[in-house]
Amino acid sequence: MTRWRWHLLFAALVGAGLRLFFVLRCPAESGDAPVYEALAANWLQHGSYALLLDGRIIPVDIRVPGYPAFLAILYTLTGRTGTAARLWVMLAQIVVDLGTCFLAAVLAGLLSLRADGRSWPHRVFAAALWLAVTCPFTANYTAVPLTEVLATFFTTAALVPVVMLAGRAQDKGVPMVKKAWAFGNGYWFLGILGAVLAGIGTLVRPETPLLLFASWAVLGFLLFLQRRLGRWVKTVFLMALAFAVPLLPWAARNAITLHKLQFVAPRHAELPGELVPWGFIAWEKTWLVRFRDVYLVSWKLDEEPIAMEDIPPSAFDSPEERERVAELIAKHNESVTITQDVDDAFAQLARERTARHPLRTHLWIPVERVFTLWFAPRTELLEISGHIWPPAKSWDVDPLDFSISFGFFLLNFAYVGLAAIGAACLYRASPAGIAGAKAGLALIVVFILVRTVFLTTIETPEPRYVLECFPAVLALAAQAWNRQRSSTGSG
Repeated sequence: MTRWRWHLLFAALVGAGLRLFFVLRCPAESGDAPVYEALAANWLQHGSYALLLDGRIIPVDIRVPGYPAFLAILYTLTGRTGTAARLWVMLAQIVVDLGTCFLAAVLAGLLSLRADGRSWPHRVFAAALWLAVTCPFTANYTAVPLTEVLATFFTTAALVPVVMLAGRAQDKGVPMVKKAWAFGNGYWFLGILGAVLAGIGTLVRPETPLLLFASWAVLGFLLFLQRRLGRWVKTVFLMALAFAVPLLPWAARNAITLHKLQFVAPRHAELPGELVPWGFIAWEKTWLVRFRDVYLVSWKLDEEPIAMEDIPPSAFDSPEERERVAELIAKHNESVTITQDVDDAFAQLARERTARHPLRTHLWIPVERVFTLWFAPRTELLEISGHIWPPAKSWDVDPLDFSISFGFFLLNFAYVGLAAIGAACLYRASPAGIAGAKAGLALIVVFILVRTVFLTTIETPEPRYVLECFPAVLALAAQAWNRQRSSTGSG
């Protein structure tokens, strides 16, 4: 075995060790995990994608079927279900997540290779691999039965061909049949492969199509500059068809079983006939920016009483408004259920607050949510509070807790800062004009921006929702090692 292969093996072992640490020492619980486990178990036992509701097995569409299918396969292989199979699920997720690490390294290598056209950039590949295998933010999600590990894998897998596709968009009109290896690196093949992988990823996380939207935007710009909009229309059409193929069985099932055309899942994962609290959600969007408030307010709705003292002062513009909210919260707490009239009253509050401060609702709150999504300490799966403000008080309360929280906070900034440096290095190393690596860089940046903007519009700013971007962030961060490459390009 060559020295390089030993290096890769050692990195993989370090990554596996970190993930095993989280699985064995810090296994996490999540409110969504029992739902996925029940869907998988009922699928196997009753042959129906369903939940037990009111004593009956009822077919549902509240979650896309990708992750329950993953669980069902593992349940079949292990002969265990639910909590009894969780260790096996977590071990499988370690393997999947290590695969994501190698895909991130491949993505980094492809970007660097497109920048100068020399031999494979071993140093950049290795840097991305080490950054990925040692990243605790993605590693700790192997220790919980949630979609993040699988969704991140398919998002990264789709990113590799679409980034290559952006580079190949510079190839002017060469027919696919004339490629040296048409079904390995041809323009159309890359587009179809990326779209199919995005389609499979959509069966795990329904916002995965944002990657396709980002790729279409970048390709449209590149082909517009070349005055080849017809090629762009054909690209979008073929990719859309390829993307839809993995979703067709799910859509057909919903049409036949539930009598509705549903390609993903309901926007708020509601059960049939369940009230969607649109008014409450709209009201939260006028003030909710901290993840801790999601625990204290959002996730208590229809589950347990909400304490007024847990709602931050920013949720009220006046004492009178606070009283109105207190009355509505009291009505909710009586039955621990939000009724239509209470939800309508929250909707009215949301309209009034937005009318008084439209920039707050439509600009400042989303901007603050961006910081929550990207720069939270990411300790939500650990027995760590994540509290770092005010630092002196947090230190006095629990020095160890504060140290870990602050360390994760700084690490978050380090990853993003290093990605910015790497992006600048990649841009400078690329040929003049918009080609190759610059096209791939543009696609990654647009994807991250599109996904981030979308996430600021949903009801709760959960930091885990940007984990799907982290392999791309680390691939960009690895470009900082591009400056250290030898003139031979051997790394």
